[in-house]
Amino acid sequence: MSGEPLLEVTDLVKHFPVKSGVIVDRVVAHVKAVDGVSLTINEGETLGLVGESGCGKSTLSRAILQLTAPTSGSVKFLGEELVGQSRRSLRPVRRQMQMIFQDPYASLNPRKRVGQIIGEPMELHGLASGRDVSRRVQDLLDRVGLSPEHANRYPHEFSGGQRQRIGIARALALQPKLIIADEPVSALDVSVQAQIINLLKDLQEELGLSYLFVAHDLGVVRHVSDRVAVMYLGRIVESAPAADLYDHPLHPYSNALLSAVPIPDPKLNLARERLVLEGDVPSPIDPPSGCHFHTRCPWATEVCTVDDPRLEELQSAHVAACHHPRNLAVSADSS
Repeated sequence: MSGEPLLEVTDLVKHFPVKSGVIVDRVVAHVKAVDGVSLTINEGETLGLVGESGCGKSTLSRAILQLTAPTSGSVKFLGEELVGQSRRSLRPVRRQMQMIFQDPYASLNPRKRVGQIIGEPMELHGLASGRDVSRRVQDLLDRVGLSPEHANRYPHEFSGGQRQRIGIARALALQPKLIIADEPVSALDVSVQAQIINLLKDLQEELGLSYLFVAHDLGVVRHVSDRVAVMYLGRIVESAPAADLYDHPLHPYSNALLSAVPIPDPKLNLARERLVLEGDVPSPIDPPSGCHFHTRCPWATEVCTVDDPRLEELQSAHVAACHHPRNLAVSADSS
């Protein structure tokens, strides 16, 4: 890992207008899907992005890739600003940034053979032509654990895990530097999840890839991430090196997510104290005042209802946005 910044996201915002009206639509509110997110990913690094469904993870991923135009903020890839660029000017940059989608069934064109799905991006970007395309497709299929003869089959002839391997091969076709994996294993069986995660780790070591690994399960993210960022209602509420966050989570929301992850030892799993969140996730149209998490937080006080906490470095390389962080004494002793 070189430590050079590959991706820099600063104060990224994506609000979707809510319109109402019979004759003339007018904007009556905004869905604050992404509300001021900042993060960085270095070359060769994996950043895990975790949060409940609906917290804005997928919207953030698409805004980074400029698949949906951000409302405001900055996205820099290798120092080049992407926000505001035209589709034509973004084309060479997009070759360096690819995505693995959540649903391996819906993300592949059912009318095209696997060889076409993987090979067409190479031809469109001028990376290969003719027989060279077929050779590269077969090499990619072999690299992701499939047979070269699978290039002549259609997506419906494969299992979910095999389809996700095809999606990974398609993402690798343009030789990217950064891959955004949007919940790539959530639709797969547990045994298949492990295979796909191990494949992604092997490919990273072999090709020097960087990942933004999006998931709602902290247990999955633990085995693949160098750093982990926790997202709630469109904001990053905690970020730290993976081992530090798992051992000493500071934000109450991170504590709640971790308490839901099962421990392999049955006795330890039964003995530990669980933090069960009450109530539903607030609407991103009208989030709570102050700390957005205070309506579900067991440690919330009056200051949490009026004062919106900012991300601060509470331990070395460990930031959190909370008025009453947990495990601070434990973290200090361990350091």
